Parts: sequence; C-alpha cells; structure tokens
Amino acid sequence: MYQLLTLTTPEWTDTVIHHIDDFLIDHASCEKKASGMAMSLVSHYPDRAPLLTAMIDLAIEELQHFRQVVKILQQRQLIPQADQKDEYINQLRKTFRKGSNEYLLDRLLIASIVEARGYERFTLLAKTIQEPQLKQFYQQISTSEKRHYLLFLELCEHYFPTEIIHSRLNELLQIEASIITRLPLRPALH
Repeated sequence: MYQLLTLTTPEWTDTVIHHIDDFLIDHASCEKKASGMAMSLVSHYPDRAPLLTAMIDLAIEELQHFRQVVKILQQRQLIPQADQKDEYINQLRKTFRKGSNEYLLDRLLIASIVEARGYERFTLLAKTIQEPQLKQFYQQISTSEKRHYLLFLELCEHYFPTEIIHSRLNELLQIEASIITRLPLRPALH
C-alpha cells in the first residue's frame, strides 16, 4: 500500500455535494471508461495469463458499477451523457514511457494511482453525503476502488522487481500530486 501525496480538499467534496447530479453523470462515464481500459489491457497482453484473468474480471466489475450508476441516474430522471475528455487521465497518460516493459509498468502503476484517487474520493463522499442510498452506494464503491488499486500493485509485483516498482511509483505519485492540484475544481471524480 502507499499514500497519495496530495489529499483531496474539502472544497472538492462541497462542490460534488452541491452538484451531485453532475457528479453522478461523470461517475457513470468513469466506470464505463474503466471497463474499457481493462479490456484494452486484455487486448494488448493476452499472453500474460494473470493480467488477462484479472482484467477480464475487472472489466466485468466496472461494467456492473456502470450499470448501478445508470440505475441511479434513471431514478433521478437523468440521462447518461457522452464521455468528456478527462484532463487528469490525459495528463497521466503523457507519462507513459516507450518500451514494452516500461509501458506496461506505467500503465499498471497509473491505473493503481487512479483507483487510489477514486478510493480516497469515494470514501470522502460516503462520509459526507446525506442521501442514504448514495451513502451506502459510495461506501461499497470505495471498497471496490481500494481492491482495484491493490490489484494493480499486485500485478506489478508479479511482473517487475520491487525496487523498480517503488522507484517509478514514487515518480508517478509526485506527477499525480502536481496534476491534481492544478486541475480546476468541478463536480467530477477527477
């Protein structure tokens, strides 16, 4: 386990609580994209059995989360929207290195960091939100996000030496902290 270098501010939580419908629409999109990311790893690494199995399971779970968020949207008479560019993810993707091993390590570590940020933010939301249905939902989702961020770390450990993982993880955590502090405040996961 590791700690994110910058914690989410209370202003983010306030923004989300005051614009929860917008946040839910963004959350649905994030779950759909997370499922797609897992399937992308399946497509790129079919020869790595532990990764393949884990990503198939993850893609299904993320799609189930998407379905859950869509049900909440429908209960609130909201409609999922077209996916928007996620500046947080786009900036993190720019850190991917070339070379097959470096690229795989970066993809796994960044996926772990993204899930860790989701875990942190969904936990904050679950503690703050007053609607019982959403409180319970975000408690469950935060548990899943924690499992996911640890899963990506375990996959790194399966394929790479510990010292290489820790060195690159520290670099990426610093980059993530810089990105998250520069982004404008909005009712979105990232």
